[in-house]
Amino acid sequence: MVARRGGNGDSKRLLRAGRFRQAPGMDDLAMAVRTARPDDAQTMARIYIDAWHDTYAAILPMEVLCAMTVRGQTARWRSAISARGGEQILVAESACRGVIGLASFGPCHDRTLDFDGEVYTLYVAPDHLEQGVGSALLRASFKAMGRSHYTSCVIWAHARNPARYFYEALGGRLVAQRSRRLRGWSVPESAFGWRRLALADRSAAPGGDISRH
Repeated sequence: MVARRGGNGDSKRLLRAGRFRQAPGMDDLAMAVRTARPDDAQTMARIYIDAWHDTYAAILPMEVLCAMTVRGQTARWRSAISARGGEQILVAESACRGVIGLASFGPCHDRTLDFDGEVYTLYVAPDHLEQGVGSALLRASFKAMGRSHYTSCVIWAHARNPARYFYEALGGRLVAQRSRRLRGWSVPESAFGWRRLALADRSAAPGGDISRH
């Protein structure tokens, strides 16, 4: 999954998220987080679908997973990027492998919760898990939310999604639960909230970076 890279002007638009290295013995992963562009949409669609299949194969019915298509998801992400509305979208980009993760955020949809911001999606390509990509995306999202005058954040995830341990390791606290309908199936979800837009140190937590929202 390699996205086309733009010209030198793209580097000026990068949102600095630091430089990260994989575990010893693996190739270096020089990475930056930037605002998504319309030509990222197809790669984002593939990451989105791959992440769902990787995470939910034993959790959700195959009917739900197989309903997602690259064409449909590409159109969805291209539209969201081009809309430039309340939803903001970031991608994590490897210097040698292109786009490897994505996140989107904006105002909290559930007005019964005492949070003003919400991360709607956070996905990392399955072959780039546990390399710091998810935490870099979440950190950059929080910084961008702060610049947009948000003060807190909530993330909803499937109740059986292992990403809950990732969110908890970064300071998210379980604040709500709900059930919603997805193609006729009842899906239990848990919300993790941050009262401040700051991540906890996850270095001592088990599981590492497994963000698959």
